[in-house]
Amino acid sequence: MITHPAAPDPDSPPPPVDTLLVVDVQAAFVSGEGAVPDAARLVDRTAGLIARARAAGALVVHLQNDGPPGAEDEPHTPGWELHHPVEPGPTELVIRKPYDDGFEETTLGAVLDAHGSRAVAVCGVMSEMCVRATARTALDRGYRVVVPYDGHATQDCPAVPGVADAVPAAVVSRVAAYSLGSDAEVTVPAAAVSFTAPPRAAAPSRTAAPAPSASSVRGSSA
Repeated sequence: MITHPAAPDPDSPPPPVDTLLVVDVQAAFVSGEGAVPDAARLVDRTAGLIARARAAGALVVHLQNDGPPGAEDEPHTPGWELHHPVEPGPTELVIRKPYDDGFEETTLGAVLDAHGSRAVAVCGVMSEMCVRATARTALDRGYRVVVPYDGHATQDCPAVPGVADAVPAAVVSRVAAYSLGSDAEVTVPAAAVSFTAPPRAAAPSRTAAPAPSASSVRGSSA
């Protein structure tokens, strides 16, 4: 049975995490007509998380979705580009991914292992797809997982005539996070997330592409 996450204790901030996963904060999803609702808030929160993670020496991984041909996030198109500038170095890199789950057929697991990561914060888009899928696998791999409630976003869920009304994006995001169950920390704001350096230093390359396969051509949605 899945239990609901407990409300945060304002007098007891959560322990720091050593890794930040920034999921698919790409131009197509945070700017222009295809932007998620309240994209300005999202990029403000994700920028703050990135800045604090860098300052603490935490591992920062920017996940970049490779959409299929013709998609708004098709590789090397304007919509595919990352919104936040990357500062490449031993603790910051980009990993391209072909599926919703940032671990599937990518080097993410190996990178986290190389740094000895134990606790991750997950932010970005879309809440019920790539954010949730990546957070779910992180939980299954034994990481402590924090998904700040104002650090991820998605689109409105359209109405289905005769079946259901439209669902606002904020509600979709909240339900997606709560569906992770009580093992994930989903009731803290981005401002309450603090960082520390991972146990081990490693030297990953700036960009790590997915393992070659048909999936790297087919891609997935954010």
